[in-house]
Amino acid sequence: MASTAADGEGPPEQWHRVLTLLAAVSLFIGTRTIWSQAAGHRLPVAVAISLCYVSILVCAVLALVVRRGRSLARVDLCVLLTGVTLVLCAWAMNHGGGDEAVLTTQAARALVDGDQIYGRPWPWLFGHGITLTPTADGGYDYTYGYPPLGPLLTAPLLWIGHGGAPATAMATGALIVGAAVLWRMLPTPWRPAATMVCLGFSFLPMYGRQGYPAILALALLMPVAVRWPRIGRGGRLGGAGLARAACLGAACAAQQLPWFVTPFLLAGLYAVRRGELGGRAAAGVLLRFAGAAVAVWLLIDVYFVVHEPRTWLGGIVLPFTQGAVIHGQGLVDVSLYLTDGSDRLDWYSRASMLLAAALLTLFVLFVRRLGPAATVLPWCAFFVATRSQDGYYLMMTPLWAAAAVTAPLSEFAGAWQPRPHRSAGGRGRPARIAAVVLVLVPPLACAVTAATGAPPLDMRVTSVGRSSPTALTSLALRVENTGDSALAPHFMLTTGQGTGLYWTITKGPRSLPAHATAAYELRPSEGEFRLPRPNVRIRLRAFTATPRTLSSTDVGTALRGKAR
Repeated sequence: MASTAADGEGPPEQWHRVLTLLAAVSLFIGTRTIWSQAAGHRLPVAVAISLCYVSILVCAVLALVVRRGRSLARVDLCVLLTGVTLVLCAWAMNHGGGDEAVLTTQAARALVDGDQIYGRPWPWLFGHGITLTPTADGGYDYTYGYPPLGPLLTAPLLWIGHGGAPATAMATGALIVGAAVLWRMLPTPWRPAATMVCLGFSFLPMYGRQGYPAILALALLMPVAVRWPRIGRGGRLGGAGLARAACLGAACAAQQLPWFVTPFLLAGLYAVRRGELGGRAAAGVLLRFAGAAVAVWLLIDVYFVVHEPRTWLGGIVLPFTQGAVIHGQGLVDVSLYLTDGSDRLDWYSRASMLLAAALLTLFVLFVRRLGPAATVLPWCAFFVATRSQDGYYLMMTPLWAAAAVTAPLSEFAGAWQPRPHRSAGGRGRPARIAAVVLVLVPPLACAVTAATGAPPLDMRVTSVGRSSPTALTSLALRVENTGDSALAPHFMLTTGQGTGLYWTITKGPRSLPAHATAAYELRPSEGEFRLPRPNVRIRLRAFTATPRTLSSTDVGTALRGKAR
């Protein structure tokens, strides 16, 4: 019998060669920056990166010339190991982490010391390059706001160093393990995709070096996403199914993003099993799987549930309740950058929640068509949320690849899905179209309502105090409340994208009544505000918490004018 590519003895498919080549190419991105850092003061790391360059070049050549599928599989392994080496080199050069890393590390230290980790502000961790999360009430969030698995796994690594290094080591290690697991679980020709989406392009390793708990959650979700429609096939979960349930529960105990994909996976699993086994048996499979996941989640959380139940609950739901100012790359940019604000910011949150519910409803109604997108659909709701950073999508992209390879449309051909009654006149299709419109119109209406809101405060700079031509020490404002509610404004200056620090109000009312006008005097929280270069847009922003609003105005011309 002739050898085939399937048994590894025949020639590999050309698309497999191209995929291996692309995986190798993806490792180039960002590597020169790390090498430049290392060449100046850490030569062993620079040498290791130079050897990785050699490995990438050799693997690229071999990917195009090896004759057997088994040989190409070995090249794929070499590309994976090269990617791991580059990730470790990058971590060796940059492992201080960001705000998530220092918070996770501090929570781990508090855990080791037997202290409470939720509801405790740690303001001394911030500043000196560690960003703050401003809230609409004029403050900042200094507390830990993630489920507890991250600190639990970081605690044994506290010996690594100060700052956020232990948390970045935990997240980077989780990414490497998750990449290896995904690589191993994918069919052999598709393994380069695991290297590419997990270790290539530099963006996921960067999130690992920032210590994001979502990277740990991602690593735990990878074995769940691979061939997920086959979980419970034949009515039996078996050891593999229970292991995947345990991974899902642990992922939900690591970060909040898995909470959004879990309903889609459970709904899809029930639909596939019901199509195969019937309703009662499918419900049994689903209950056993979900029960195992919940048991693992509770096992991880039980210490905190017992010792600090109220602060634990408030901590794990903090991202939804903290009232952080709007930020991201989604629809909120209309109110942030394209207009002067909105008095209906809460409608973004409503649009996001309604869109998440709508997408889940459509997934259930059309699971035979939408089933392969179960790991992608949940993140669409974040585009209209008040916090719509692209990281919510980027950090979950390996799940997209895992499902694309191992959960194709054919897996859902026999899945159960509710169908409208088909009368003799054939009304099924109109009913399905009506269902789509019915579930999508409410979130669309909420999004339009939020984006078309008007800024409630009319602000004008009346005078500027300076310590030098480019350093501001105070601002005097005339502020008019054009809305129908009393507002308590909190002011900041922003340059470019993102937010800044709140300025201190030294004169002016705490609450400005409806349709009233008042004079405000502001001072920078850091003593002075340095003006950026002339072509940078400077905006004065005023946030209010109740109701949640944003008012903005361009003040670059006023700030660069003459001093008073």
